[in-house]
Amino acid sequence: MPVSNSPSPNGSLEYGAVVMHSIFVDTCKNDLCNRVALTLAKMKNNTLALPPPLLKSTRMKLHILTIATLIALIVTTTAVAQQPTKQPPKRNPNPAFAQVEDVPGLPRVLLIGDSISIGYTAHVRAMLKGVANVHRPLTNCGPTTRGLENIDAWLGDGKWDVIHFNWGLHDLKYMGPNNENLADPNDASSHQQVPSDEYESNLKTLVERMQETGATLIWRTTTPVPEGAKGRVVGDSKIYNDVAKRIMRKQKIAIDDQYTYSIKKISDLQRKADVHYTTEGSIKLAEQATIAIKKALKKAK
Repeated sequence: MPVSNSPSPNGSLEYGAVVMHSIFVDTCKNDLCNRVALTLAKMKNNTLALPPPLLKSTRMKLHILTIATLIALIVTTTAVAQQPTKQPPKRNPNPAFAQVEDVPGLPRVLLIGDSISIGYTAHVRAMLKGVANVHRPLTNCGPTTRGLENIDAWLGDGKWDVIHFNWGLHDLKYMGPNNENLADPNDASSHQQVPSDEYESNLKTLVERMQETGATLIWRTTTPVPEGAKGRVVGDSKIYNDVAKRIMRKQKIAIDDQYTYSIKKISDLQRKADVHYTTEGSIKLAEQATIAIKKALKKAK
């Protein structure tokens, strides 16, 4: 901060106390600096109130106090600068996104889906150990619009024997007028991220692209929306599933009906007022997916 050269009423040293107090107030934020600043404030106030006969001895004290204050400022600033910055605790990597090293000779399975599939990926991988190499995109595959943007990259250049896939929960969810996530479905300005007619068109295109790989396809139905879930409407999963089933039946694609499986025991599998599953619920979904995949592998032989 700029410092004026004009003298104070009681001399430059008294003015120095005022300046040092201002510096501490402006620059020091830790506890030690605050204590020093309070001392300087008292010193400033007391000094300016002294009668002239006492100023001489006070000036000598201010020499000492000013030097001591400067030393305290240097030491404190250095100590603060040397303190290590606290790092947030590292989160354990999601096992669903682990890199998979293929076991030669085993068929290759690709799981495509949102966070529901992320929840059961590692369990399916464990259940199919020694039976198949189980992969997935290292991301949440979101709505069909994201699928269209990324399907070529997700399929890659390798050969797939089975592709177990789903899109739905991110298509039917509601967004705000400025694309705020999980908006209130009852708000007139909200809209579904991908309306059902657009969903149907997108899903047809995705199915056609996956069929080009020569893999056996398995459609996993979109799981239920429970009461109280934010940004979604109970019953919309069935509407979108009906759209998807028309496509799958026409293309003779196998269906892993996890919607029907879940709706019968939704309170035992899902979190309360949440589309996501408990760990036990994800294991149950993994069992269903594993049954469907094994059946497809057996048929493909």
